[in-house]
Amino acid sequence: MSDLTDVTRRLVAVLAADVEGYSRLMGVDEVGTLKGLTERRAILDKLIVDYRGRIANTAGDSVLAEFGSALEAVQCAVEVQTALAEANANLAPDRRISFRIGVHIGDVMVRAGDLFGEGVNIAARLQSIAKPGGACISGTTYDQVRKVLPITFTDLGVQQVKNIQEPIRAYQVGAPIETSDAAPARAVEAEIAPPLPDRPSVAVLPFENMSGDPEQEYFADGMVEEIITALSRFKWLFVIARNSSFTFKSQAVDIKEVGRRLGVRYTLEGSVRKAAGKVRITGQLIDAVTGAHLWADRFERDLTDVFALQDEVTVAVVSAIQPKLLQTEIAMAARRRPENLTAYDFYLRAMSQFYLTTREGLAEAIRLAHRALELDPGCSLAAALAGAGHMQNVLLGYAVDPQFDREEAIRLLRLALSINDGDPDSVAVAAVTSAYFVGDLESEIEMADRAVALNPNSFVAWSCRGQVYRIAGLPEEAIPSFERAIRMSPVDPRLHLMLAGMGQALIELRRFDEAIAAGKKALRQCPSFSGAHCCLASALAHLGRDAEAREAAAHLLEVDPDFTISAWIARGGQTNSTLVLEGLRNAGLPA
Repeated sequence: MSDLTDVTRRLVAVLAADVEGYSRLMGVDEVGTLKGLTERRAILDKLIVDYRGRIANTAGDSVLAEFGSALEAVQCAVEVQTALAEANANLAPDRRISFRIGVHIGDVMVRAGDLFGEGVNIAARLQSIAKPGGACISGTTYDQVRKVLPITFTDLGVQQVKNIQEPIRAYQVGAPIETSDAAPARAVEAEIAPPLPDRPSVAVLPFENMSGDPEQEYFADGMVEEIITALSRFKWLFVIARNSSFTFKSQAVDIKEVGRRLGVRYTLEGSVRKAAGKVRITGQLIDAVTGAHLWADRFERDLTDVFALQDEVTVAVVSAIQPKLLQTEIAMAARRRPENLTAYDFYLRAMSQFYLTTREGLAEAIRLAHRALELDPGCSLAAALAGAGHMQNVLLGYAVDPQFDREEAIRLLRLALSINDGDPDSVAVAAVTSAYFVGDLESEIEMADRAVALNPNSFVAWSCRGQVYRIAGLPEEAIPSFERAIRMSPVDPRLHLMLAGMGQALIELRRFDEAIAAGKKALRQCPSFSGAHCCLASALAHLGRDAEAREAAAHLLEVDPDFTISAWIARGGQTNSTLVLEGLRNAGLPA
């Protein structure tokens, strides 16, 4: 008999599999579902053994297995999903038994044959974000198999998942690459390189935190954000947005590959050290096409001169790209910053929480932004960030008192504009907040247009402009704005927001097939995003693909059990989305 107190550790590849929508299937047909699950478990169990795996834990509709190598685990996952797809081929969509699979290589604890520990938890979280009938692997697994397996992979970016402290890099596993000349091409979206713009283009990668204190990570990230913003003010530059640049955080990167994936000519990388009242930045500018180093330097200032230091780095980088700069352009690139350095510190901490987009992260972002405002009432950036946090609470369904959050969002964004109405991101967020919660369309369109005029490089301005025009019932204007935003941040972790918004605009133009493609792409980015399920359910219903529309509606209710059409309208004011709403009703969603 095994000693239940005997615990060993080992490095293994963990495969976690779980049936998608199992409770719904059992509610429809208990006997048929149990029979189908038994048949599919026989397929799954056999393939795990074939690839030299060991089944460690089973619980109803879930399976946990370990493998000696990441290669065998991923091969098994692909083979399993191929075999299960064949088993489902002749079934109606709402009767198919589909697994989601997650694979992670990591350290686990073994007790009496069962697996425990963070390695198991990560595999389980990856399973939860995989699409039905698909597999999702961690970045560490991808590094082990990417050059060996003839399989396509889609980069899903950095994912913040439940109960795992550090964000996880995730990749969707695709089909085996066809070798026959006659086989159709299967290009992965993330592998299609955007073309180089017709003007100088640059991506600022996350700087390494050299302070020796993990708590100072936010400061290094904030410095990079400021440099990106300052660079983006030069209208003759093309600057990649922060969210795409930060998907490469904490990774050993190939600069040429980064340039190819982002579609830029230059990359800036460096480090930040904050200690003993001083801050030091080192930076180097690299030609991502040739790999040549164009410029490198080190800057050190007292902490009270941090903003001057940011300006120095920005000017040095721009000068390396374009030697002849007008002083007026440099002056125009400077932003209004907090007068109080401690307020700025709180703002940077708030910003790092805001980007998590979790309920807890937004609450903390709002709290920290208010602390910044208490210390410096003239900090427009903090006011705008707090307002955006309240807006997200309503749109994402986090608000306990939605009316309070609406009023606070409007108040704070008006405050930000009263302090500084020349900041393009504040103007853009104010425009989209007003579009959702006020409905003064003429004013909101004017603000959205002014935001992109102030900074044509602003990803925030273009994405907000797309939402404003969509909400205003002008989908033909919304789509180019979404496309511009996507080009500026091609591997953005929140790409699903733009894709779903663009999908809804396409529905209003009766371009239903394109809307379905956008919705599916959004789901590949974020399988739990309700807006993408809305887009799919509506577009499929308009095309008369009723079974698929009902399936999409069922998925929507799984990720958002409280969804109703009226609640959706109340959250975001979708009153001009006539055809979207019609499609949702036809898909059978509750009123």
